[in-house]
Amino acid sequence: MFLAETAEHEPNIFLPHGAELVVGPIAFAIIFGIFAWKLLPKIKAMLDERADLIEGGLKRAEDAQAEAKQTLDAYKAQLSDARQEAARLREEAREQGAQIIAEMKEQAQVEARRIVENAQAQIEQERTQALAALRAEVGALSVELAGRVVGESLEDEARQRRIVDRFLEELESANASKAL
Repeated sequence: MFLAETAEHEPNIFLPHGAELVVGPIAFAIIFGIFAWKLLPKIKAMLDERADLIEGGLKRAEDAQAEAKQTLDAYKAQLSDARQEAARLREEAREQGAQIIAEMKEQAQVEARRIVENAQAQIEQERTQALAALRAEVGALSVELAGRVVGESLEDEARQRRIVDRFLEELESANASKAL
């Protein structure tokens, strides 16, 4: 019972007073009007500006991304060109190297032939000199020997030559027949 008695005398906290029901909506309308008149355009302008900044940033990011893609494509094209150029230069260097090697081989062969020809010419010259010296020595010995055998002097030079030449021809014929 006590609760029922106290409830009649105390005001209900959930129900507003009658004056508040009239003043509250009027105050709300005034404050809402001020907000709508002063703050709402500024908020709208600020939101539009932020939207523009975000859209501009997105546009700039898209442009930067497109430019980066173009730059990447150009870089890839240049890299491909550089690789092709490097391959061409390597092939050119190989060809030049092969050509230089061929030239060096040819020069070496020419030089070797020249050395062999010079050596053969020198050998032939020395052989000719040795044969001449041998003929002179054999001639002198054969003249002396023939003079002892015959018992007369073979001082006449023409006679000496004939005897020496005949003797050498006989020796060469004998050697040729033995070789066969």
